[in-house]
Amino acid sequence: MKAVILADIHGNSIALDKVMEDVQSIGRVDEYWILGDFAAIGHDPIGVLERISNHSNTRLIRGNTDRYICTGELPWPQLEDVIRDPTLTQLHIQIVRSFAWTSGAVSAAGWLPWFRKLALDMRLVLPDGSRVLAVHATPGTDDGMGIGFNISDDDLLKLVSDVEAELVLVGHTHLPLDRIVGNIRVVNPGSVSNPFPPDLRASYAILEADENGYEISHRRVDYDREAVIKAVQDVNHPALEYITRFMKGENKKDWMK
Repeated sequence: MKAVILADIHGNSIALDKVMEDVQSIGRVDEYWILGDFAAIGHDPIGVLERISNHSNTRLIRGNTDRYICTGELPWPQLEDVIRDPTLTQLHIQIVRSFAWTSGAVSAAGWLPWFRKLALDMRLVLPDGSRVLAVHATPGTDDGMGIGFNISDDDLLKLVSDVEAELVLVGHTHLPLDRIVGNIRVVNPGSVSNPFPPDLRASYAILEADENGYEISHRRVDYDREAVIKAVQDVNHPALEYITRFMKGENKKDWMK
């Protein structure tokens, strides 16, 4: 079997189209496993959802932003953070407006029931008997810091030691990862959209498995980030500044400093 592993598309149909072109160049694919964060932040949430729904062989789980769309929750910084640190005001306003924009588009197009059906995680067994757990952030949650590339072996083992799986798939951090702790392999395919430097290309992974074992390969695909910026401008997206910084590689995770 051959499965494509995607995460963190974030409403960026331009990046998704380039990834799918690369997938088609590889040949036959049996399944698509998508680890959440489908629509929020990007310029074309409905286009992404329509593209995904065109594939019948998909396994989907939710990310934190998918949950936010349904519940009205928001990521950091919260209002109480802004009260403590007024310099966060502008960022908070952009985030509020961005999620309101996406939620309105999703609701108007009738996609809210689709989001509400997304599960927190998924489990499956590969042909060789290896057990797989797929989550968005860490086992048991779709939110939080996730599993960063600089996490220690001890801390990583604490997160995955009781998962009853030999392979754990995660997203959320937007950075590819492939680590082994004990007898557990932890893999993050990286992000289709909103990349962090130094490599701004879209990233995903391919899993090939048979009765003798499995292999995972990471792939990178370049796409027109200037076209994304223009598309964001064309739809008058309220998070233009935030998205533009991603496209130009100007955003960094705190734990990357």
